Amino acid sequence: MNDVTPAAGQGWDDGRGVRFGAPAVVVLPLRDPGQRGHAAGPPPMRSPDARLAEAAGLARAIALDVVHAEVIKLRSATASTLFGKGQIERLAAAVAANAAELVVIDGPVSPIQQRNLEKHLKAKVIDRTGLILEIFGERASTREGTLQVELAHLQYQASRLVRSWTHLERQRGGFGFMGGPGESQIETDRRLIRDRIVRLKAELEDVRRTRGLHRRQRQKAPYPVVALVGYTNAGKSTLFNRLTGAEVRAEDLLFATLDPTMRAIKLPGYDKVVVSDTVGFVSDLPTQLVAAFRATLEEVIEADLIVHVRDISHPDSDAQARDVADVLAGLGLSDELNRVPLLTVYNKIDAMDPEQRDGLAAEDAVLVSALTGEGIDELRERMALLLRAGAHVHDIHLAAGDGRRLAWLHEHGEVIDRRHDEAGVTVQVRLSDADRARFAAL
Repeated sequence: MNDVTPAAGQGWDDGRGVRFGAPAVVVLPLRDPGQRGHAAGPPPMRSPDARLAEAAGLARAIALDVVHAEVIKLRSATASTLFGKGQIERLAAAVAANAAELVVIDGPVSPIQQRNLEKHLKAKVIDRTGLILEIFGERASTREGTLQVELAHLQYQASRLVRSWTHLERQRGGFGFMGGPGESQIETDRRLIRDRIVRLKAELEDVRRTRGLHRRQRQKAPYPVVALVGYTNAGKSTLFNRLTGAEVRAEDLLFATLDPTMRAIKLPGYDKVVVSDTVGFVSDLPTQLVAAFRATLEEVIEADLIVHVRDISHPDSDAQARDVADVLAGLGLSDELNRVPLLTVYNKIDAMDPEQRDGLAAEDAVLVSALTGEGIDELRERMALLLRAGAHVHDIHLAAGDGRRLAWLHEHGEVIDRRHDEAGVTVQVRLSDADRARFAAL
């Protein structure tokens, strides 16, 4: 019986795998916007060069050696091979000249197109979805993240069994659980994948139930939560480390962070605030990973403040911001997130010249360099200000000697007045709705 379940970081749709560090060719199919049909790549808001650079960055994120990258313009996609005959011949020559083992197509590739391209190019071919799945497979470290990525891999595999696994179409006999007489290997593998998917979903449900319990416990904790979100490689982890003094992996690498990390910091007026570093977003998010993103972003929904970190030095910063909004909308989280205050941070100002920075000063965003620390004090002040936004004045009566809760009110709210009587003390205090709920949970 063949085991068709891929290990994290190995294989895409046929279990053969690709060696990390292997020479790779990256291709961006650029469809003529005047042609009918769906686009072969990301939306056309970005320049082709920027889109190609991001695709190459995704390939390097799993240590592939990008030996050649190019944009191939398509008048129309060919159903069997995606590219035209002349384009394939030129691409095959580039693959051979660079001894490439892998060709990354930054766009959707059907199973039949993948099979035919591999035959013509004599190299392994993967599309954007397969590449992102592979990155997640290498990086996920928590139990839920690992299970979710394996599930996404299998769902992707199952969608590509038809016509693509020609080496599995042989007939085989069998008995018992190995399949009935004449069951083909592809049918056996499809059944194995289906059974494994069912088991993974059951395991994930158990993990999610446990995570939900932990989240409810955190909601009872008397500390506000700040979530960092943004496009991949915007500098969230570097900013997280700057704010918290932690040493979360922070590299000039797409998807350097996958699993959410939480640390406590102090802010003006707050002795303890929990900051959460989350996975970066990306355009054209594979549908197989939507559930994995939603699981991560459920933590964001529960935050008291969302900090959107943007790489303002990037030429496609506006497009990346739009992609972040689109991903949130696609996950169905827009309404929930509209209830949470949002602070925009323009990161990497150290990479801009003074004239460019002056042009940003009038915008409603905090300008920072997570790398040098510039603007961090202002960011802390703005975060504290927004956490206090929407506060209301409450009259709260405390028993005499209830020093712990009185101290909490002084720490997390603005005490306006105190009136003592025989039963204790009545405190007039300005609190946010979230802090009022936390106080009630004490």
